Amino acid sequence: MEKVALVTGSSRGIGAAIATLLAHEGWAVCINYLEQRKKAEALVAKLRTEGCVAMCVQADVADRSSVDAMVRQIEDALGHVTLLVNNAGIARQQQFQDVDQETWHRILSVNLGGCFNCSQAVIRPMLREHSGCIINISSIWGSHGASCESVYSSSKHAIIGLTRSLAAEFAPSGIRVNCVAPGVIETDMIQALGEETLAVLRKEMPFRRFGTPEEVAKSVLHLATAEYITGQVLTVDGGFLF
Repeated sequence: MEKVALVTGSSRGIGAAIATLLAHEGWAVCINYLEQRKKAEALVAKLRTEGCVAMCVQADVADRSSVDAMVRQIEDALGHVTLLVNNAGIARQQQFQDVDQETWHRILSVNLGGCFNCSQAVIRPMLREHSGCIINISSIWGSHGASCESVYSSSKHAIIGLTRSLAAEFAPSGIRVNCVAPGVIETDMIQALGEETLAVLRKEMPFRRFGTPEEVAKSVLHLATAEYITGQVLTVDGGFLF
């Protein structure tokens, strides 16, 4: 069977690093994006010049019909998805009393709903083949909670629960489901915290630095190839939360 990977939210940041590493390791990769078309197309072009097989598809992971259409495009071009990395996610820092219904539903629909939609969209061929792997990207704040991140933390905690439930359900069918929980990683997302907050955070890190997207990608690759690991949450935070 061909190795085909779908990495959601992979036009930049952690997703792009994951897609790049998987492509170099022999997967035919689909770069999924919502708005960053130019970045997605540039990444595909770069990977192809490096001898990799890659394509990109626009889809809102919160929209099931959009996800189904994306998966059909992947199957037509590359074959059935054998590795799904549910990476797409959004966050917003707010005090709990200021969170409105729209924000609550949108963050949950993308972060948790995206995992649900994409996993359902690819699971039937995996069940038929008794083979496949799903890796969900959670966060350390999904395990511990974070001030002013109640919605984001809730969604990421739910992803851990979904991971463990699906791992138990699909193990008899030879399908593995695991989770990676990054800590503070050098991406555009953390810049919203401001340099003063980031400077304080760096001093709290045992390594005195933030993690890199490439370090998260290596953890994803490990879980993608570790054939006797399922239902686990691999924390990649440099020892920030022991």
